Amino acid sequence: MLARIGRAVTARPKMFLLAILGFVVLSGAVGGGVVEKLAAGGFDDPAAESTLARDALAGEFHVRGSNLVLLATADSSVDAPDAARDGTDLAERLGREPGIEQVTSYWTSGRQPALKDGKGSSALVMAHISGTETEAAKRVDGLRKKYAGTQGALEVKLGGSVAAAQDTEAAAQKDLMAMERIAFPVLLVVLTLVFGSLVAASLPILMTIPVVMGVLLLLRVMAMFMDVSVIALNATTIIGLGLAIDYSLFVVSRYREELRVRGGDITDRAVRSEAIVAAVRTAGRTVLFSALTVMLSLAALAIFPLYFLRSIAVAGIGVSLFAALSAIIVVPTLLALFGTKINSLDARKLFRRGGDRGAAAVLPRDGFWHRTATVVMRFPLPIAAVCVVALLALGSPFTGVKFSLPDDRQLPASSQSRQVGEAVRTHFDSRAADEITVVAAGIGDGRTKSGEVGDYAGRLSAVDGVASVRSSAGEYRRGARVGDPGPADRDMATEAGAYLRVLPSVETYSDSGERLVTDLRAVDAPWPVKMTGAGPALADTKQTLGDHLPLVLGFVAVAMFLLLFLFTGSVVLPLKALVLNVLSLSATFGAMVWVFQDGHLSGLLDFTATGALTAVAPILMFCLLFGLSMDYEVFMLSRIKEAHDAGADDTTAVAEGLQRTGGLVTAAAALMGVVTVAGLFTSTIAFQKMFALGLTLALLIDALVVRGLLLPAFMRLLGPVNWWAPGPLRRLHRRFGIAEAPAPGEPGHAAGPGSTDPRVLTGPSAH
Repeated sequence: MLARIGRAVTARPKMFLLAILGFVVLSGAVGGGVVEKLAAGGFDDPAAESTLARDALAGEFHVRGSNLVLLATADSSVDAPDAARDGTDLAERLGREPGIEQVTSYWTSGRQPALKDGKGSSALVMAHISGTETEAAKRVDGLRKKYAGTQGALEVKLGGSVAAAQDTEAAAQKDLMAMERIAFPVLLVVLTLVFGSLVAASLPILMTIPVVMGVLLLLRVMAMFMDVSVIALNATTIIGLGLAIDYSLFVVSRYREELRVRGGDITDRAVRSEAIVAAVRTAGRTVLFSALTVMLSLAALAIFPLYFLRSIAVAGIGVSLFAALSAIIVVPTLLALFGTKINSLDARKLFRRGGDRGAAAVLPRDGFWHRTATVVMRFPLPIAAVCVVALLALGSPFTGVKFSLPDDRQLPASSQSRQVGEAVRTHFDSRAADEITVVAAGIGDGRTKSGEVGDYAGRLSAVDGVASVRSSAGEYRRGARVGDPGPADRDMATEAGAYLRVLPSVETYSDSGERLVTDLRAVDAPWPVKMTGAGPALADTKQTLGDHLPLVLGFVAVAMFLLLFLFTGSVVLPLKALVLNVLSLSATFGAMVWVFQDGHLSGLLDFTATGALTAVAPILMFCLLFGLSMDYEVFMLSRIKEAHDAGADDTTAVAEGLQRTGGLVTAAAALMGVVTVAGLFTSTIAFQKMFALGLTLALLIDALVVRGLLLPAFMRLLGPVNWWAPGPLRRLHRRFGIAEAPAPGEPGHAAGPGSTDPRVLTGPSAH
């Protein structure tokens, strides 16, 4: 099939180019407005207790949690007559806004102490914006224009969960454009150094255009049928750019190699066409196989019921497919159209002395990677031991990892929603915006159960970390009733049941906040109850992730094992690859804890450490990085196996395979690293910084340490055992196995991998 695609492209490149341009235009037209359709949430499990309690609260009691917070600050005191007058007016005007419900303010709700800061200079107005998370977030900018800023004697800032969501979406869009402005020029420079020619270097850049446009189209279609996280746009764009450039690098390098095998006459169209077909047939297999590993790794994210992860799973699968199709269709089309101009504008001539040495052949035993592999295989045990100990040491901080959910602190300090959140956390004794609601639905008429409600409220208020509990039976503090129920409190008991409001005195996303939820749920209740709010949602999300994690890990491990077995015919090499990937990822995760949880380098990277990692980040990165690591593993093993199958002994096969792929894998990692580093320093969202830094470190560790040192060391230590498989599995592989290079005698077979023909070994993969 791949050979037919290559022949079709070389026969009608202009027709394929028109089809590609049509796809780009269509994708841009349909997907151009995708940002407006994306959501900023997606961290809740629909079946979790906190979610069910939230739905029961809305459905049975018509009450919804506050998602909008206005921080009003006076020059002196919020109790001053002019401040009180303007605060009351502010709350009343907000309550008249369409779609704004349940407005509660310090001035209109009996001047509750929980709604005033310790200095008495700031107070809160809280409300709920109706609609979905996305619909509510879209209203933030309009409300800011009307209510933020000077309001009489008050200075008002607008925050809350929907404001943080809107600020996150706006920042993500700006960050993506900033990343692309920096990444593309740098990519062109690096690609020029890799390929030598400016024309050849532009080919991978051009290939990314249909991939990026395909991402927009895919996300737009997804948004028609499911909730899609706004982070999916940035994450899949980074993934798509990285994969597209990597895959184009593999195909172009193979094309140049196939040209040299055929005599290197680039002026002969027939030779060029044969080289393109051979490159698509050989490297195309590896590209499709590598894309399949990435897709399966990301597919594991769909096992989790959180739409944040599911949307990235679906989008990641799609963008991996786009990148692979671009490599086997767009790249050959451009190669056919560029023709003899592919090597034009040779920038490396500027750096050459004494003739055209850049075109000289590099023999297998002359190259840097061949020498590196030879040295490593001469001392495999000490080198492997040092590398393993170093990776384990780097991963050791991960043993103290703590998990949380993203809040306004992931935004830059200049964000208004971040400023409101910081003020509430720092200056207010209770966390009114983070209250925990205890819902007892279906227990009969709650108005007849005042005694039971009061007893239960008293027990809840006695829990360490609780500031107060409000219920239809009154207000409770430290186990005692301290106030009669007001009109709003009496409405907390209806014929549908009852609910209670618990105001915490501790930070929600902290160890104390997590203990509070555990302790509250352990309090004896007179009826079945469910709890909702930020604290219970965090506890339930962590529980959901923990419950599904074994299945996800098992799925990824089994899928990668089966794919590598089909590729190599060995059961040992897949096990080795799994072990090496775990070592690499442990070091990456340890670094993430050291940086983002413990706060090292927070000044340099400009983020605020919260003492925990975003709970979904390691899972997302595990699935993605496992796939990317297997991408490099497949590419290197394909050449090692090629040499081994051609008759080379294990040591020679590894050295030649590493020589032919080491430079290319390093270049591929460097190119993807350009994208991730650009994302790291242009992102203003802490979660995206974590994602970008994790990818960057993982790429460096994987390309240099794991593939450059550990892979040859382990291959040498295992020797012939590398290729072992039970008899039945060997027969299965002979029938269904996959390989990059055609067998000798097949169409497209040009030269054996063990060939010492110097023409085979020139180009970027040899340097």
